[in-house]
Amino acid sequence: MNRLFLALGAYVVLAVLSWTTISDQKIRLVTLAILAMFAVKTLLHRKDAMHADGERHGESDSEPM
Repeated sequence: MNRLFLALGAYVVLAVLSWTTISDQKIRLVTLAILAMFAVKTLLHRKDAMHADGERHGESDSEPM
């Protein structure tokens, strides 16, 4: 969980830096949207890694093929 907080903290720092240094509103919003997408991807990857035991959406090893 520590690396997740570190990654999300880095996204927050990058968002604050981009907000303060980019003056054009359109470019600023695009940059923040890209950072938000990376943050969501990080969270989804963390969720997927936590459930990497092979079972997905109710599937189990005991079901016949």
